[in-house]
Amino acid sequence: MGIFSRRQSAVIDPTTAVGTGTSETADEPRSVPLDPAFQALTGLWTIDRSHSRVGFSVRHAMVTTVRGAFTDYDSTLYLDGARPSESRAELVVRVASVDTGVEQRDAHIVGPDFFDARRYPEMIFRSTSTSHEGGGSFRMTGDLTIRDITRPVHLQLDYLGSVLDPFGYERAGFDGTTTIDRTEWGLAYNQRLKTGGTMVSEKVRLQFDISAIRSAS
Repeated sequence: MGIFSRRQSAVIDPTTAVGTGTSETADEPRSVPLDPAFQALTGLWTIDRSHSRVGFSVRHAMVTTVRGAFTDYDSTLYLDGARPSESRAELVVRVASVDTGVEQRDAHIVGPDFFDARRYPEMIFRSTSTSHEGGGSFRMTGDLTIRDITRPVHLQLDYLGSVLDPFGYERAGFDGTTTIDRTEWGLAYNQRLKTGGTMVSEKVRLQFDISAIRSAS
């Protein structure tokens, strides 16, 4: 997600993730037109896991930040370069693949106190709408499901550009970020500090560094 030069936008939008539901036809903002070159991006794309990152960061003990990522996930992206609201996206993450660099901490995160991966092995994001905010910036709304609880989230999405790599793959890059309150999805475990505050912040920042490859038709 950060290997492309930033330029005009196109995007993953969504009302029909993975072919379900009906397409939203709300008026697109016309004050900042999309670059005509985006029309060439229309089609099906998949995330290249070896050059992407689905990560998170959370404040620990009020004084530092712990960062981690999920290494096992699948994606389905359909991009409409002319009308972003006709695009759609789905991301399915196997939560047991969490990696924070500390084995004991990872085991705690996938256990009953947090993800409870044996009962709820997947975290799923399905897009529902996208609006163009100007330039390469978009606002994507979608449903995030964790521990069988589904709630809406709003994702700030930036298009970084597209390129034909030396191996003949057409790539498009995106950065996405959002902040959620983990307790709204049942991830409520915590410990109080004697000096005030909590051991683990309720606010979690999700970060998506995406290198997407156009799928063969």
